[in-house]
Amino acid sequence: MTELSGDMAGESETWSGHSKKATTELIQIHRGCADLRAGRPLIVRSGSDAVAVLAVDGLDQTMLDTFRQDVAAEPPHLLVTDRRAAAIGLTAYEATAVSLSPNATPEDLMTLSAGSEVKVGHTTSPGGTAEEAALEIAKCAELLPALIAAPVHPDAASLDPTPLVVNAETALDYRRQVAETLKMVAEAPVPLRGDIDSRFIVFRDIMGGTAVAVMVGQPDPKQPLRVRVHSACATGDIFGSRRCDCGDQLRLALERIDQLGGGCVVYLDQEGRGLGLANKLRAYNLQDLGLDTVDANTALGYHEDERDYTAAGRIVSQLGWRQIVLLTNNPTKIDALRAAGIEVSGRIPVLAPVNAENRRYLEAKAARAGHFLDQLGSGDGPVAAVSSVKAGSRD
Repeated sequence: MTELSGDMAGESETWSGHSKKATTELIQIHRGCADLRAGRPLIVRSGSDAVAVLAVDGLDQTMLDTFRQDVAAEPPHLLVTDRRAAAIGLTAYEATAVSLSPNATPEDLMTLSAGSEVKVGHTTSPGGTAEEAALEIAKCAELLPALIAAPVHPDAASLDPTPLVVNAETALDYRRQVAETLKMVAEAPVPLRGDIDSRFIVFRDIMGGTAVAVMVGQPDPKQPLRVRVHSACATGDIFGSRRCDCGDQLRLALERIDQLGGGCVVYLDQEGRGLGLANKLRAYNLQDLGLDTVDANTALGYHEDERDYTAAGRIVSQLGWRQIVLLTNNPTKIDALRAAGIEVSGRIPVLAPVNAENRRYLEAKAARAGHFLDQLGSGDGPVAAVSSVKAGSRD
């Protein structure tokens, strides 16, 4: 049985581990995410610069008209990432301001932000730190990284409700800082299918987000912990989607850890490689038009993988281990866990069956993201071998 540390009872440190000012700024970013999802404007400030923004995702004409009339000091532009700008043939900057017609509708903006066919004729200019942070907040809110943006109207502070003002620098490091506040809050035995003995340990961060460590069996505390870091996949884990290998990998990892004498599955809420469920489905639609999984993500304005593994490193540390054997096919996870201070001493492949629906997806992961997927040639199931992982190597 894994014993909860004193942190669970609040014995060793404050809830967040941050100063009062830093905690308040993190909470403001969390509120900013909620405001964007609710269709409210947000003001992002960096030093003396400030920008008012409104999410394109979920935008209607009334919201757009109100923003133009009451929040924007001048005609607004569209703010997208460099990846989205490049995907539609525009000159790209890290935060790209795209010129708009004064009569642009929400439908026009959605086409520019996520459509597969976009008319040329727009000019672009670079945004600053505030604009980059605004796009990061949209991602944290699991919205498309596309915003209506403009300088702030002098009378915006008199609006009811008053637009929230958030700090740009805090937003740019928000996900990592929040992950570092994770603490154990509850645990219970949960026997799993296949007679797998497990305990579920729930971790909660300062914003109420949760992650789960599924401790399988009785791992030897003197040996490296066998760990599978698994990002949630509703379509695969719950419904058995054949478009990916996620559900199969989760079940194979649990079985393999049990067979080897125990370990842990760290289950993180990072649906769709960090895009969120709605944007994952949007990426699926682009894949059905011919893009692979990497290009579909970047066409929507994302990095090919938006996940952050700070939470995984913190969870493993709180469980009492600093050295692990990682069940993964993904070299990025090895690097990320090392960056979080965890020594990765070995790798166990988790090779799920290949089918007609997921083969193209898996081939793209191998060719474009460097995943170790030896089963693509043979169609074999899981491989039991443990590969050594030397410092600085990816295998």
